[in-house]
Amino acid sequence: MADPSSYRPKPGQIPDSPGVYKFRDEHRRVIYVGKAKNLRQRVANYFQDLANLHPRTRTMVTTAASVEWTVVSTEVEALQLEYSWIKEFDPRFNVKYRDDKSYPYLAVTLNEEFPRVQVMRGAKKKGVRYFGPYGHAWAIRETVDLMLRVFPVRTCSAGVFKNAARTGRPCLLGYIGKCSAPCVGRVTPEEHRELAEDFCDFMAGRTGTYIRRLEKDMMQAAEEMEYERAARLRDDAEALKRAMEKSAVVLADATDADLIAVAEDELEAALQIFHVRGGRVRGQRGWVTDKVEAVDTSGLVEHALQQLYGEERGDAVPKEVLVPALPEDTEAVSQWLAERRGSQVSLRIPQRGDKKDLMATVQRNAQQALGLHKTKRASDLTTRSRALEEIAEALGLDTAPLRIECYDISHLQGDDVVASMVVFEDGLARKSEYRRFQIKGFEGQDDVRSMHEVIGRRFKRYLQEKERTGEWEEQPTDTATAGPAATGPVPGPAATGPVPGPAVTGLGLAPAADERPAVAEDGEPREDDGRPKRFAYPPQLVVVDGGQPQVAAAKRALDELGIDDIAVCGLAKRLEEVWLPDDDDPVVLPRSSEGLYLLQRVRDEAHRFAITYQRAKRAKRIRTSPLDDVSGLGETRKQALIKHFGSVKKLRQATIDEICEVPGIGRRTAESVAAALASTAPAAPAVNTATGEIIEEDDGGSS
Repeated sequence: MADPSSYRPKPGQIPDSPGVYKFRDEHRRVIYVGKAKNLRQRVANYFQDLANLHPRTRTMVTTAASVEWTVVSTEVEALQLEYSWIKEFDPRFNVKYRDDKSYPYLAVTLNEEFPRVQVMRGAKKKGVRYFGPYGHAWAIRETVDLMLRVFPVRTCSAGVFKNAARTGRPCLLGYIGKCSAPCVGRVTPEEHRELAEDFCDFMAGRTGTYIRRLEKDMMQAAEEMEYERAARLRDDAEALKRAMEKSAVVLADATDADLIAVAEDELEAALQIFHVRGGRVRGQRGWVTDKVEAVDTSGLVEHALQQLYGEERGDAVPKEVLVPALPEDTEAVSQWLAERRGSQVSLRIPQRGDKKDLMATVQRNAQQALGLHKTKRASDLTTRSRALEEIAEALGLDTAPLRIECYDISHLQGDDVVASMVVFEDGLARKSEYRRFQIKGFEGQDDVRSMHEVIGRRFKRYLQEKERTGEWEEQPTDTATAGPAATGPVPGPAATGPVPGPAVTGLGLAPAADERPAVAEDGEPREDDGRPKRFAYPPQLVVVDGGQPQVAAAKRALDELGIDDIAVCGLAKRLEEVWLPDDDDPVVLPRSSEGLYLLQRVRDEAHRFAITYQRAKRAKRIRTSPLDDVSGLGETRKQALIKHFGSVKKLRQATIDEICEVPGIGRRTAESVAAALASTAPAAPAVNTATGEIIEEDDGGSS
């Protein structure tokens, strides 16, 4: 690991003009390329205290061994040079979008004497007109088949074309009218090129001209009683309309635009692009990238624009590019796009209307692409095995943690404090083992104390189950020698923890069978049929959502129970650092580590599960009514009471005899209802702050 101060440029050595800089490693390989309006300010930022740098930036500067720069005259030149260098050197610390597949394009080879329409993949070639990309090659072939009726352009390969020219007989398409047969001289090269250019114009969105021309010729042929020709022209117009219908109108003003959306998390980002031409979606593609540098959404968008349009010219760059966030230097990027197009390009965030709605659709596609990518990555057995091995190595575990439990605390400003426990076995979520907790030991907001309580309750239940299943043997009691510790159980051959001392005996792990309640804490039924209970399986690793304080609380809870064979770590969300008990410095896993990816998935799932429970609990509390406390009063009779009296306030004012008038309500139930409402103080009246008027409560189901 290099010390950045060893290659730091001297003060005043770096110019304060626009430029591009390169970091190289000890082998002179370029590992990062960046651009700046002011080289002096930007490069100096990399040589501050390492503790203040983002972990990814810190890794880059400690991997590098030198830095160099090139001065340019404008920010647009810096943008172009940055793209060229990234493409040339392929730096490991620069964001690079990668396709998960090769997208097919509809291509017209205008660089040939007789242009050909075909499906093409891979790098674009000079002199070839491209349309798309499309999701599937069959979609291109269906469109082309419809359009060949009107634009009979050559689609055959060079070998087939030469063989037809040699024999003087066209292929089948030439006989059925779907090729103008330039191979046998039915049309001149100029006429065939004109057909190909008309084909390109139609695909580019200029559709109305051709359809109107066909319909005009059809009417003229009908007037001249050339009915066969009129029918053929009618079928041609219908074929073009069907080709157009394959891409629905999404923007009514016939807009030419590209819409770019980004879905990201701490480790990866997915990009989706919709190509809209003539108001219709003409193509779509998606990229996925690892966030190997410290980059936000605007930076991801800028990298995407460079990769998307770096090799494009003319109409391939649309008039309008809609993005979720503007690049840092919007003016320079817009000017760069305009130079590539040859005219003005609008780069902006859609704010309202159809474009904003379509952007939301693109965003949903990006989210789905990121989720699908993660699912594919998580489902790979080799990847999961590598992730578990990396976690074991980083945390110093003897074996791979085949069962991982993660805990998270959730609340809303100290109210409805809950916790979640999620379980991953062999790197996959085991949702049947998920558990939820309500914090019972105290009121208010204290994540550290909450974590201690939850870990203690979970592993107290684990010890209870071990004792119940006979994995612990009772120690014979000797009145002459038995001390406080002798009253507790001791581990048998299968025990995994040390001998519990007074801290364990004080938990009451072995109540008599007739004293054990039918329902355990958190409403979990007890099973006495010999099957393992829900908390019977110990994890090899406990992960908590948080840093040092939460990890220390979890470890303290395990120590109090006498459990010392379960590893504990915490994952801090801000910098994705892994904290271990009693360590002052975190463990920083490599950015490309599958182990870090798995820990992040576990932590995010625990957070999702906790916040879902917390929201449901809060919603239920908001909907509570004093009638909920009346024993034996079901939902149907509660609704009957509210419907009869109109509100809980009026029900509270009713007598027992009046309550008995409600169908289904007996006198004993009426007395219970009256008692419950009498013990509940009515809510303070609402006041209109403008007039001082008290607003009466006349409706509603609760008070």
